[in-house]
Amino acid sequence: MCFSGLPSLAQRLPLHPPPQAATINRLACTVAATLFSGVFPVAKRRVLLVDDEVSVLLTMKAVLEISGFEVDTAASVREAKSRLKQHEYQMVITDMRMESDAAGREVIQAARTAPYHPAVALLTAYPDDELGDLPADKMLVKPMQTAILISQIEKLLVTHAAKLQRLAGLAGAPASTPKKTPAKRLPAKKSVGKKIVARKKVATKKRKR
Repeated sequence: MCFSGLPSLAQRLPLHPPPQAATINRLACTVAATLFSGVFPVAKRRVLLVDDEVSVLLTMKAVLEISGFEVDTAASVREAKSRLKQHEYQMVITDMRMESDAAGREVIQAARTAPYHPAVALLTAYPDDELGDLPADKMLVKPMQTAILISQIEKLLVTHAAKLQRLAGLAGAPASTPKKTPAKRLPAKKSVGKKIVARKKVATKKRKR
């Protein structure tokens, strides 16, 4: 049975402990009510959410959909790679530690090689361990308040879109060619033959005198 009103889970993302079944049910009902009310815009931004914890996937998927995103989920690297090939996403949000400690890097690498160039955010509960070499555009630390999460995602989408537009402009700009400087004309040299003929004439006139 669905309950009206936004549940407490949508105000904050408590990933530990996992949400109860009743809470998930209330979130699902809220999303369904919002969908049928026609609040969502026609063109939604598509997000791929990757995490091996089902509770995290359900919670974040519900929160993002309430905020107007279209969300696909994947619970493994293999499933994430498959979805990246089948669909186009504006953003990929992935956990780092799944079936292996570096599983998130595989997802990020697959997203980087996608032809549509999505923004990439790393979802982690261990930010200090990931600061050394961050392969993503943004780090999202869990647990996180819903308002902060949505704000960070929105900002990343804006900056990433501007970056893609800038790169596209650079790629489409014609290559600059160096300006040609007009060649300087050298003064015409007097013919040597004419000088010799002129000297002979002068010499002949002197002899006649």
